[in-house]
Amino acid sequence: MAARRPIVDHLRKREDPVLIKGQGRYADDVSLTAPLQVAFVRSAEVGLITRVDTSDAAKMPGVCAVHTGSDVAHLGALSVNDVIPITELPPYLILTGPEVRAVGQPVAAVLAESMAQAQDGAEQVWVEIEPTNFEEKEIAHQHWQAGDVDAAFATADHIVTCEIEHARLAPSPMEPRSIAVAYDTGADRVTIWHSTQTPHRTRSELASILDVDPARIRVIAQHVGGAFGMKASLYPEEVFTVWAAFEYKRDVKWTATRSEEFLSGLHGRGITTHGALALDASGHFLGLKAQVTAPIGPWMPNSALVPAWNAARILPSGYKVPAVDLRTTAAQAGLGPTGIYRGAGRPEANCLMERLVDKAARVSGRNPVELRRSNLLAASDLPHRTATGDILDSGNYARSLDLLVQRARYAALMTERDQRRAKGDVVGIGIAFCVEPSGSGWESARVAFNADGSVLVASGSSSQGHGRETSYAEIAASALQVAPEQVTVILGDTDTAPPGIGALASRATAIGGSAVLEACQQIIARRKAGEAAPLTAEVRYENKGQAWGYGAYLVMLSIDKETGAPRIEHAAC
Repeated sequence: MAARRPIVDHLRKREDPVLIKGQGRYADDVSLTAPLQVAFVRSAEVGLITRVDTSDAAKMPGVCAVHTGSDVAHLGALSVNDVIPITELPPYLILTGPEVRAVGQPVAAVLAESMAQAQDGAEQVWVEIEPTNFEEKEIAHQHWQAGDVDAAFATADHIVTCEIEHARLAPSPMEPRSIAVAYDTGADRVTIWHSTQTPHRTRSELASILDVDPARIRVIAQHVGGAFGMKASLYPEEVFTVWAAFEYKRDVKWTATRSEEFLSGLHGRGITTHGALALDASGHFLGLKAQVTAPIGPWMPNSALVPAWNAARILPSGYKVPAVDLRTTAAQAGLGPTGIYRGAGRPEANCLMERLVDKAARVSGRNPVELRRSNLLAASDLPHRTATGDILDSGNYARSLDLLVQRARYAALMTERDQRRAKGDVVGIGIAFCVEPSGSGWESARVAFNADGSVLVASGSSSQGHGRETSYAEIAASALQVAPEQVTVILGDTDTAPPGIGALASRATAIGGSAVLEACQQIIARRKAGEAAPLTAEVRYENKGQAWGYGAYLVMLSIDKETGAPRIEHAAC
């Protein structure tokens, strides 16, 4: 066979034309047959529910049913990834009660023939709550230690400390949470269109929670208007919607309002980090102490503990620190549910370490670039096992700083900064180095090579505008020596695609693409052995370790002395 056709980087994304034309099909766009609409009654305060009166709501026009917590109390719980040991697992309540642990939890649900009627019915549900004080309690904890930390700090010439409170935030994707459920009377089966990053997880979790054969559930994630981590798990409202479809043997739909997203969608960040860095007179790092405290809401999504885990285990970044003491705690407070969001603890870890390094540069009188370069792991030190058991696989960390200094014209910028400061300008230059692990795990792929040269790729991963259909087509085309136009890619449908994890943690293209490539390689081997098309290969690929990316960044920023307005004047990476 001829040499493999190279992968090109200028291929136009095949997903874009439909989206640009506004022809995307999102969960709320799905036309169902006379669906019941769901409206939820949400708690306005934290406390104990003393009374829920649904009698007026049940009499409202178009209202078919009103449910409270006792009606769905028999349902199962969502699985939680215990990346750090769990000491107490909060209950996963579909409709909460008798205790309300956060404002916005669904207390009751109204099913009606139209959304307006469901909302009118919800306004007639009377809920009485006796306010109580919510005491914060630890849910999970982990501690890592290496080297003699006490000795490192006792012999240090300089010790710097830092505390950072990362603001809690509410993700706001263009498409809010949405689920449409079509009930098939003949098969006693549902087809679900779900705005999710993880359609196969939706299917398996629903089957477990509802105690339903997975074969009776099909999940489709066709187009998803943004996710950012908040759509990686399964929400109580979504479980209720599917339960109602099975219970009433009817189509059911729910789409969150923007207010509901702020109230009950997964929040991000909110982590507090404390750190102390010890260094000697020559500027070498001796020891690091860090404490991470991460919030947990009234219930835990699948990846609830990942931010707490990442914010600690990534430390001390790519630096050589002989002695470390790292602690992380996930604590439940009377706030909304919290989970993964854009980096999920990675930015928090790097932010703490870089703030400590900047402080170390000041107290030791050293250039912040040179201090970083002298303490980074050398290329010859990699792979390197960290105190948390992770493997920094490969790289040239110092080289990234060298490239940054060159590209940003660092020396010239420093001269400009000093000159402007002498004139009274408020201006500064920030430097940062970072490492970032991608996700781990597995994905599967099925590749069919047809006699006419066309190729069908089915992947267990999913996409929310990542261009994954284009990437997988290029991988298959390059391996099988066909044009990308000959490759059709399907994903995001549990009936037509093999099992998979989904799109999260910067992992799906790397791991899912590797599954596609491995399936193609099996087909190539079979063709070389003399087998004729059509040929199909299906593989489950699991990565042997996480890939750790790294980089360096520079920003010059000024602040208007009269208004306090910041302005980024220069940025380089």
